Amino acid sequence: MFDVLSERLQSALGDVRSRGHLTEDDVAKAMRQIRLALLEADVNFQVVKRFTAQVKERALGHEVLESLNPAQQVVKIVSDELTELMGGAGRDLVFSPTPPTVILMAGLQGSGKTTACAKLARHLRTEHDKDVALAACDVYRPAAVDQLVRVGEEAGATVYEQGTGRDPVDIAEWALGRAKSEGRDVLIVDTSGRLHVDKELMEELARIKKRTKPHDVLLVVDAMTGQDAVNVAERFAETAAFDGVVLTKVDGDARGGAALSVKAVTGKPILYGSTGEKLDAFERFHPDRMAQRILGMGDVMTLVERAEQQMDDQRARELEQKIRNEQFTLDDFLDQMHQVRRMGPLSGLLKMIPGFNSAQLSGMNVDERELDRLGAIITSMTPEERANPAILNGSRRRRIARGSGTSVQAVNQLVKQFTQMQKVIRQLSSGRMPSLQQLVGGR
Repeated sequence: MFDVLSERLQSALGDVRSRGHLTEDDVAKAMRQIRLALLEADVNFQVVKRFTAQVKERALGHEVLESLNPAQQVVKIVSDELTELMGGAGRDLVFSPTPPTVILMAGLQGSGKTTACAKLARHLRTEHDKDVALAACDVYRPAAVDQLVRVGEEAGATVYEQGTGRDPVDIAEWALGRAKSEGRDVLIVDTSGRLHVDKELMEELARIKKRTKPHDVLLVVDAMTGQDAVNVAERFAETAAFDGVVLTKVDGDARGGAALSVKAVTGKPILYGSTGEKLDAFERFHPDRMAQRILGMGDVMTLVERAEQQMDDQRARELEQKIRNEQFTLDDFLDQMHQVRRMGPLSGLLKMIPGFNSAQLSGMNVDERELDRLGAIITSMTPEERANPAILNGSRRRRIARGSGTSVQAVNQLVKQFTQMQKVIRQLSSGRMPSLQQLVGGR
């Protein structure tokens, strides 16, 4: 997400960063580039106009132009204003002291609402340890109820459904009664969608709201539709109050116009983003972290959180002990590789590391399949070979290459990289800092 915008903004601010002293002309030129970058990213025109005016006003202040590092100050201003544009301080759902907390999900047909319900259920179950139930109230779209049952069970949630023969308002009220009697922590109500915002859709939502009295109403919008998503959110805001937005398909939106516009246009924050097809590809939306990613400043907090999710305390202690005792093997390397894969695409993880900008990543040719090839090579080895690669002679390497469908050169490269890694680990264990050349895989 934001790839195009990120590249353009980093280029505009790169000119600013290269100057030790800034003039009003320098700021004006940067503002023109930023304005074009935002417009090309399909950000609402009025939003762009307000944003650039606010940045320019702050950037032309005496405390910036006369500071020791004015370029750094301008970058911080852009980051602050981007954060504010997307909602300021990110917020999570607030749970009712008297369960169940009722969450009503609304949106147009095709926005990914039903899948978003299951993703939210899984998120609340794994991140907040909540017992979640789903109410199947989308009775008009063919197979919608069956879809919710399938993805709901996959998410570990209980699904309340009565087929498609009843009024969705009655189903919602019945589901709420069951959630109360069974002691569920959260009830997520999947409502019917339409191809467009219409009176019938709004009236049904209003009736369900009246019967279930939800604590939060979340609007699901498709980021891929750009300004159409913003227009849909604006129309919902005019006719049916909602509390926050769930943005789906953000991984396929290279421009990011919806994410940058929806809060400014509707006044409602983006609470969650769906970043892939799998149920675990769903996360809280942090405007400050997103602003830092856009500007190539990294997102260490999210990177750490993802790592913590994949590494339990016991395995972390075992790995630390192996490293200290210089017992790190190819099996451990393979295990770490699998954990990295579960954290998300490599290109996305690299963007979270400060200093990696879009231009660098575009020239790196990050190949996700390389990890699969490395895994195939390691699993083609015997347990003895994985524990002690030093015994890999020529015939063993040829056998491994045949078994993994790769080449002897690929096996040699892996062994070389692993040997280099062991050297770095030994140096770190003894308290010595390896050279930069060693850290990046040099000789």
